[in-house]
Amino acid sequence: MRIATLVAPLFVATTALAACSQPVAEKAPAAPAEARTLAGVDLDQPLRVMGTEPFWAVEITPAGLTYSGVDRPEQKAANPGPAVQGAVAVWTAETEAKTPLVVTLAATDCSDGMSDRTYPLTARVEIGGESLTGCAAAVAAIDKAGESGRVE
Repeated sequence: MRIATLVAPLFVATTALAACSQPVAEKAPAAPAEARTLAGVDLDQPLRVMGTEPFWAVEITPAGLTYSGVDRPEQKAANPGPAVQGAVAVWTAETEAKTPLVVTLAATDCSDGMSDRTYPLTARVEIGGESLTGCAAAVAAIDKAGESGRVE
């Protein structure tokens, strides 16, 4: 009984002190990262890089890069993010099959040679020992564009 008499006031005092103390400061939310853009294209959004003769494409999403082509096996790689310098962005990756994959986008208008579309980015893709050239834009812009005109 004597211990209960001594502990009760100690418990009340500790609780009172805790209630009066300053709350622990919460971490301020991180400032949003500045969007990485090239020719007005947000490089952190899904992008489609494509070419003709032969037909090929690279889909770039936050989750990864996926290369595909006619009569070619699909190859996937993690997205390391682009290294942006001036008017050029470069993704350097290795596919699951251990094939080097480098995607370079430049802020220059591009025509794919097959359609009447104009894309905001010119592309070069190196995969294995092959070098391919084409065009690129945001997937949403390509899906929204018609069969001709500028992809914005």
